[in-house]
Amino acid sequence: MSTAATGADKASTSPASHSPGSAPDAPPRRRAVDWRIRFAVLSAVWGFSFLLIKVGTGAYAPFQVTFGRLFFGTAVLAVAMAFRRERLPRGLRTWGHLAVAAFFLNALPFSLFAYAELTIPSTLAGICNATSPLWGMALSLVALSEDRPTRRRVAGLGIGFLGVLTVLGAWQGFSGLDFGGTAMALLASLSYPIGWIYVRRTLAGSSHSHLSLTGAQLSLATLQLAVVTPVFTALPTSFPLVPLFAVIALGALGTGLALLIQYGLVAEVGPTTGQMVTYFIPVIATAAGVLLLGEHLGWNTPVGALIVLVGAALTQSRPKRPTPPAPAPTHAAASASASATATAPASASTSTSASATAAAQP
Repeated sequence: MSTAATGADKASTSPASHSPGSAPDAPPRRRAVDWRIRFAVLSAVWGFSFLLIKVGTGAYAPFQVTFGRLFFGTAVLAVAMAFRRERLPRGLRTWGHLAVAAFFLNALPFSLFAYAELTIPSTLAGICNATSPLWGMALSLVALSEDRPTRRRVAGLGIGFLGVLTVLGAWQGFSGLDFGGTAMALLASLSYPIGWIYVRRTLAGSSHSHLSLTGAQLSLATLQLAVVTPVFTALPTSFPLVPLFAVIALGALGTGLALLIQYGLVAEVGPTTGQMVTYFIPVIATAAGVLLLGEHLGWNTPVGALIVLVGAALTQSRPKRPTPPAPAPTHAAASASASATATAPASASTSTSASATAAAQP
């Protein structure tokens, strides 16, 4: 989710703002669980999310699954906010921007994926989710003037969509493909970068913490589903336990806990490493669907998925900028440098951090 960009940027830049005469920064506190273990947990949780959606929609309507997911995810973040004594953001304008972000980053894509998995396998839904970086790159070229196209990124865009055609079996005339479900899964993947760009334009410079913004955003998404769900669905007459537990796990683990883990990863190891989780999600989603749900897997699905991931990786690559030789520092220059370091990187890193956070969210 893209609101994590704000918190991650602040976590990575604010320690640099000490005065020249102050004591050196304390060494970073070592976390109890190694980041590699948390990275693996996050990959597994988000990869299994598509299986949980499939199981949940077997007994409950898609809107009900989405509402349950958001409700339990919000509950986890509410507990985290209470534990850390975080407050919700203030300001009507901030809440208005968060309402739009909640729609494009949570309510809409979560609902579309739930409806899509009524007619397509969870493996295909997981692979469609991996196209988000491709949509993001295409949209950023139009909406973000600072994102300049390069030959490598344009090639990655073409390769990625070639992979999509491979997954869908274009040479067979898309035989046996459910167009409605596939289109909804691809639209869900497109919704994420629309939300990222909106957040980047409106909330990137917010002074509120990541946890505060994310908690408010999920709360608003839950409210949106609370309004829509009763209109389009009827109250369930029974509550089968396995699908119910799948919805609870989808919300508490796949949404609430996953967002907390990812924010910690981005803050600790940086957005570039944190973004790598995107490439493990379709692999785990495919394995889970085949092994646990018995879904059929043709040769073109894994081959096309691999092509999509290669293309997505190329679209995220950026040319290295040469570092000019630094002049001999003076006392005044050192003071100015410390002040600039505390403020300048925030806007520059917002795009990368936002992509790292939002691209992985299924």
